Amino acid sequence: MNLNMDRFDQLGLPKFLVDTIEKLGYTEPTEVQAKAIPKALEGSNIIGLSQTGTGKTAAFLLPIISNLSNGRSKARMPRSLVLCPTRELAAQVAENFENYSKNTKLSSALLIGGVSFKDQVKKLDRGVDIIIATPGRLLDQFERGKLMLTGVEFLAIDEADKMLDMGFIPDITRILESLPRVKQKILFSATIGKEIENLIAKFIKKAFRVQIAPSASITKNVNQILLPIESFETKKESKKDFLIRFLKNEQSLINAIIFCNRKKEVSYLSGFLKTNNLQAGAIHGDLDQKERMEMVKNFKDGYIKYLVASDVAARGIDIPNVSHVINFDVPLNPEDYVHRIGRTGRAGKKGTAITIVQEKEKALISNIEVLINEKIQPTNKGWPKPIVKTSKMNKKKTIANPQPADKAENQLPDFLFTKF
Repeated sequence: MNLNMDRFDQLGLPKFLVDTIEKLGYTEPTEVQAKAIPKALEGSNIIGLSQTGTGKTAAFLLPIISNLSNGRSKARMPRSLVLCPTRELAAQVAENFENYSKNTKLSSALLIGGVSFKDQVKKLDRGVDIIIATPGRLLDQFERGKLMLTGVEFLAIDEADKMLDMGFIPDITRILESLPRVKQKILFSATIGKEIENLIAKFIKKAFRVQIAPSASITKNVNQILLPIESFETKKESKKDFLIRFLKNEQSLINAIIFCNRKKEVSYLSGFLKTNNLQAGAIHGDLDQKERMEMVKNFKDGYIKYLVASDVAARGIDIPNVSHVINFDVPLNPEDYVHRIGRTGRAGKKGTAITIVQEKEKALISNIEVLINEKIQPTNKGWPKPIVKTSKMNKKKTIANPQPADKAENQLPDFLFTKF
């Protein structure tokens, strides 16, 4: 990091923003913030290649707030637009905007599915300075004539690669074609492939590029571990029983987001954890927005310890103190692995990413290792034999005085494994 830009008051931000940030407890900008914010304040277009958890939300919101602080918006004519791939991520960005803009009179509207159209229209009718939206709901309101995009001067696109994965690129293209007056465009993505490069070439000219880490890289704050098991014989321990034993005995575990590949598995596994007296909740695409946001809040506030999730939540949850991410299912898409484990090891803290692997899933692990260009180390050599279930297993053992995630050694207890 440039030594002249190791504090927020050295980035060129107005004093009211620096004061707000400091009151929120932030003193030093992250690398992406130190590199992107000064250029954004100069009016440059920004292309940011940065993995999740590096502070890129503030890297685009703070310059937008600074630019919007003078002037007011007209009814149904926002001056700024932030596009996000998921409801959860959009809601998190909206919450950050509210925190950062406390000392201003700026207003915002969150346009996402699962929320009343009428409530959103009321805000648009009053006039808002910034819209934070998912592409589908933004286009719904646009096509109904409830807002005009001709007044948008500042645009940010977050998680562009997830937009591609979810099939939003045609929607993004249509939105960009409806923004004739945009002065500044900012795009952030963890990975940038050919289709996103084509989008950039068409719509974002003369951009300053910020690259914090190589494409699909993993932050060094995350300790990646494979837990290999076999479960093809009914007398041997299943994945879900193995998970229960791990959760009840891993001393460094404070809380965990547990990922499954399918919605049905999310609901089933959450219920299974509850029957084993573990505080668990579920989040997936079939829940309405209110239920999803409430579940995330309960996890964030510590009312539930284990949040079982589908990949709809992989990029939308921004909680700084997640000690563990557990891949109950190895992700079918290697890129999803990067975004899942990015839920831990955030804001400079240490985290652990556990992937429970059966022999039949080894090929999926190989694909992930090719993408991230590193080997994920198993807990021991070879594929350990599963432990045969017995009636003597202590089901009442609980966690006692767990260490904070950033102080724990993240070593797994020997009881989890047997050898050939």
